[in-house]
Amino acid sequence: MTQSAADLRRLDLNLLPVFLVLMRERNVTRAGAALSLSQPATSAALARLRAFFNDPLFVANGRRLEPTPRAEALCSELDPALQMVSAAIFGSIPFEPTTANHVFHLGCTEDVMLVCRPMFRAMRRAAPKCGIVIHAANYRTIPSLLESGEIGTAFGYMDDSLPANVYRRVLGRGGFRVLRDASTPGPVDLDMFCARPHVLVTPRGDLRGFVDPILEKLGRHREIRVGVPDYGLLPHIIRGTEMLCTVNSLLAEVLTADDADLAADLPPFETQQSTMHMAWRATLNQDPAERWMRGRIVEFFGRSEDVAADENPRPN
Repeated sequence: MTQSAADLRRLDLNLLPVFLVLMRERNVTRAGAALSLSQPATSAALARLRAFFNDPLFVANGRRLEPTPRAEALCSELDPALQMVSAAIFGSIPFEPTTANHVFHLGCTEDVMLVCRPMFRAMRRAAPKCGIVIHAANYRTIPSLLESGEIGTAFGYMDDSLPANVYRRVLGRGGFRVLRDASTPGPVDLDMFCARPHVLVTPRGDLRGFVDPILEKLGRHREIRVGVPDYGLLPHIIRGTEMLCTVNSLLAEVLTADDADLAADLPPFETQQSTMHMAWRATLNQDPAERWMRGRIVEFFGRSEDVAADENPRPN
C-alpha cells in the first residue's frame, strides 16, 4: 500500500461532502441545516477535517467563514472528483427491482417494525431476488449503526445526535394512545389512568417513562408494575388484566386491529407529538437501489410524492 493510500484510510470520506457544503454556505449553522445536522455535529465534523488536513480550513469573519488557501485548493480538486465518483458509481448502475440482486441493511425501532410488516412483505414481492436485513435499533443505537455503515438507512423515532453528513426526513407525526384490555372500563380518564397498574416497554430495565414527568406536573402519579423488553409482549401482558400501556398511535392501531381483545383510548392529558424520521448515509443518497427502497418506505407512511422531491439538499 502506498503512503497516500494509507493516509486516505485515516479519513472518514463522509466528511468530504460536509466540507463542500461548508464551502458553499460559509456558515456552520446553515451548512448543518442543509445537511440536516445539528450545529454541534457540523462543528465536530469541521474539527475532524481540520485535524486531518492540519489546517484551519475556515477562519471566522463575523458570522461568515472565510476559506483558507488550503481549503480553496481542496475545493477545486474535490468538487469535480466527487461528482465524477458519484456519476461513475450510481449513474451507470440502474436498479430494476424485479431482477436486481441487492441486500438492503435497515435499522428499525421495534415498535415501528411491528407496524411495517405489510411494507416488508410488499418489498419482498416487488424485489424478489433482493435481501432485506433488519437490524434492531433504537434512538441510542441508530447513530452508531449509521456511522459504522452496519446499516444504510434507519427509520423510527430518533433524536438529533446523528453522525456527520447523514440525511434525514420526516415520515410522519402522530400522538399516543393508552392500550388496555377491551373488556375493562374505558375510555380511560385521569383518575383511572393513575389508579390502574401500568406496563412499560423498557429495554434498559428502568421503570420510568416519558409519561411520568407529565403526571408529576399535574400532581399525579402512576404505578408501573411490569417492565418488558419489547413491544411484541404487550398483548400477552395486557390481555385479561387491568393493566395499561401508553404507546404511539401507529402501534396502537396495529395492535388493536390484530387483536379484538385490545382497545386504545386517547391519553387523559396533553402530550407532545411523536415524530418518525428516516435517516440514511450520504454515501447512499444517489444509489438507485437505496433510493427505490426509501421511496417504498415513504409511500408506506402515506406520502405519495417521490422521495427525491423532499430529500435534504445534496452536497455539491
